[in-house]
Amino acid sequence: MVLKQTKSLCPVCGSILPADVVEEDGQIYIIRECPDHGVSKHLYWSDAEMYKKFDIFEGIGPGIDNPQKEAAKGCPLDCGLCSNHKSGTLLANIDLTNRCNLACDFCFANAHACGYIYEPSFDDIVAMMQMLRDQKPVPAPAVQFSGGEPTMRDDLFAIVKKAKDMGFSQIQIATNGIKVAQDPQYAKDLVEAGTSTLYLHFDGVTRQTNPLIKISKKVIEHCRGANLGVVLVPTIINGRNDHEVGDIIRFAADNVDVIRGVNYQPVAFTGAASADNVARERVTIPDLAERIEEQTGGVIKKNYFYPVPCVLPFSDLVETYTGEPQVRFTTHQHCGAATYGFVTEDGLIPINEMVDVDEFFEAVKNMVEKLNQGEGSLNKYKTLVEGINDMRVSLRNNKISSNTVFWKIIAQTLVKHDFAALRDFHWNAIFIGTMHFMDSFNYDTDRVQRCCIHYATPDGTLIPFCTYNSGPVYREEIWQKYAQPIITKDEIVDPDAIS
Repeated sequence: MVLKQTKSLCPVCGSILPADVVEEDGQIYIIRECPDHGVSKHLYWSDAEMYKKFDIFEGIGPGIDNPQKEAAKGCPLDCGLCSNHKSGTLLANIDLTNRCNLACDFCFANAHACGYIYEPSFDDIVAMMQMLRDQKPVPAPAVQFSGGEPTMRDDLFAIVKKAKDMGFSQIQIATNGIKVAQDPQYAKDLVEAGTSTLYLHFDGVTRQTNPLIKISKKVIEHCRGANLGVVLVPTIINGRNDHEVGDIIRFAADNVDVIRGVNYQPVAFTGAASADNVARERVTIPDLAERIEEQTGGVIKKNYFYPVPCVLPFSDLVETYTGEPQVRFTTHQHCGAATYGFVTEDGLIPINEMVDVDEFFEAVKNMVEKLNQGEGSLNKYKTLVEGINDMRVSLRNNKISSNTVFWKIIAQTLVKHDFAALRDFHWNAIFIGTMHFMDSFNYDTDRVQRCCIHYATPDGTLIPFCTYNSGPVYREEIWQKYAQPIITKDEIVDPDAIS
């Protein structure tokens, strides 16, 4: 049964082709036919029921008021952000360098493999950040500095400080952790500069799945001393480390004072993968959710996960109450999923067992409708207070005193506009999420047009994540355009040498 029509890519030649997303035997596939390479059929989602449940939360955004290009060639050939793009930037990525202090045999995005250096100047980076802050109607709120290994830059602290001065509320560093593990002062300097979160590559809790586990533990120790939050970022590959997804959550819970969450990234086949590799190693979002339920003994259930745009009612609420445009989580509903777990004396308790999530979202929607009907700030305030009381219908009374804390945080945030209260929420909670980035085997231009994670480039464009890294592969084009010769080789670190 055909569920929708879209456009995709030939996984052999990259041609843009009409495609059908179909349901077969309880799973979702994407099918297209290339005149030169025939029919391609690949798994899109492994659970049709979950796919349809997520469809309910679809939220298509209006795009941005100042797109960089008019749509002319058709998606995905008009990037950076064209007039057909439906979402603003929630998180911007800026590749600071392709240099690295590791020599992983599977990595294609480093200077050694590329044969050249890609490293924008400080002024180039400032110009990229200004472009992000100039986005309308809402400036990009968050930036992640990535690579290569961004800590290879001697001016990283200055870059972070500049980002803070320019108004980014969230500044993240995506890292292998070596520099942080080597020197506890490095984490403190990152915090002093304005870093919010360390995005730590973390593929498992054992040496077999995570050769850097020794380094990872040292990073967490040093970040604890610096009061720097960490998000673990595991790349999940079927048959390689998918058996440890539950252990990763337990590891995070054991270190909740410093680890803010786990953001699983099921493998995307952006390199030279064969169809056999894909069939053997593919993990979809439903697959991951099933493994998490199994490996946490049913504590974090598959049906506890919700798609990213489920939180759109909160944007509507704040926008209606304040009259000011807000960031809108209009990511495609099949790009990612998330839930929260609270670490308590009674163990890890999912937010879904504290609150009826569906009823809670419905209460927020009702509050927005009432606010739209009311007039005057006093009536708005009264409606907001009444709405928060109405939300209590979603409270599950059989779960611990954390409910009191939860509602206190909600009230402080919505009524008093005390957003510092949200930090208390994150301090006691573990974010458990996943983003499944696309490759040429499951590429869907509907998802590209709704992407909220954009790469900023030195030529002044913003490119959706999955277009930058797969499809037309803008990354290679941009890096080669700004390539510099390798003059001296960087020192490669032996992870086992870090004590």
